[in-house]
Amino acid sequence: MRAAIVHDYLNQYGGAERVLEVLHELFPDAPVYTSIYAPERLPASYRSWDIRTSWLQRLPAIHRKHRLYLPLYPFAFSRLRLAGYQLIVSSSSAFAKSVPVPPGAVHVCYCHSPMRFAWDFESYAAREELPAPVRSLLTPFMAWLRRWDRTTAQRIQTIVANSRTVAERIRQYWGRDATVIHPPVDVDRARPAPPSEIGDFFLVVSRLVHYKRLDLVIEACNQLHLPLKIVGDGRARAALERLAGPTVQFLGAISDEEKFWLYARCRAAIFPAEDDFGIAQVEVQAAGRPAIALARGGARETVIDGVTGILFPEQSVDALVAALRRFEHLHLDSETIRRHAQRFRPERFKAEFTDVVRATLAVRTSPHRRREALVPWN
Repeated sequence: MRAAIVHDYLNQYGGAERVLEVLHELFPDAPVYTSIYAPERLPASYRSWDIRTSWLQRLPAIHRKHRLYLPLYPFAFSRLRLAGYQLIVSSSSAFAKSVPVPPGAVHVCYCHSPMRFAWDFESYAAREELPAPVRSLLTPFMAWLRRWDRTTAQRIQTIVANSRTVAERIRQYWGRDATVIHPPVDVDRARPAPPSEIGDFFLVVSRLVHYKRLDLVIEACNQLHLPLKIVGDGRARAALERLAGPTVQFLGAISDEEKFWLYARCRAAIFPAEDDFGIAQVEVQAAGRPAIALARGGARETVIDGVTGILFPEQSVDALVAALRRFEHLHLDSETIRRHAQRFRPERFKAEFTDVVRATLAVRTSPHRRREALVPWN
């Protein structure tokens, strides 16, 4: 069986690309179709893949100004030709799920989220600090894009969501049901530290942008005089540094090895923003340390309140201060936290996603055919 993978864009490395890597392990011979590809921004291992880009790749300054070409992405994916493939697997938070599928082929979409910039445009425009004239120009396009998004979602045979939160959005925006399979997390990279090495500091790992609400964490730690280390960089760094008191330290961008070292030695990691899933929440728990997270989005599925961390109810300094004070009186077991994180291992993802693909193929090819009789694709 010939399979192809379709991914939105390959010009940055994040959670979606980590999922893509595991999908590529499941389908090692499948080419990866995408809009644009910047190999220097991705791990070297990608250069051994069969990556096929759209015509957007040839446009001027596409990797530096890719947002300016936003209206062209739907048309770029509509021009991808996947003739000869029997199975299409899309990894999508925007456009990849719209790819035309050959007659008789099966399309399984792993949805990181319906496109948030279209369905929640006002919030997106505010956090990206878009000027008023740009908002006015984009508003009618976003209305068209929402209609396009819902229409193209109807062509997918099976939709898989990365969390119950995303499944709820899929039902609300697309009118479709989705199977929930949590993303794979490389929990083996996180190694617990000996108890004697646990520090007295709290940790934040994030892009330093306004909508991540790191100001709440800084204000709370200022009030309580708690040591806080902040990992990451971004356009809000200067403003956050001005807000920080003497107990707050900015570490900038660091390596993955340094990040996991800090995860294993912090008192807890703090997550004040809503994530669709939240791989970082799982990573710190894999190191045996608690997560203190906003009780929205994927955190409700990755953090067990009072057992593997603390969930706080709202994005406010008072709520976070209350959570940190509550944390002082809890005795959370490192091994229990670590065992919980093992639920998100890549092997679990591979098994669950394989079952969904096989079931979809079985229904598509012959409703009465036994799943175990299908020919494996790898």
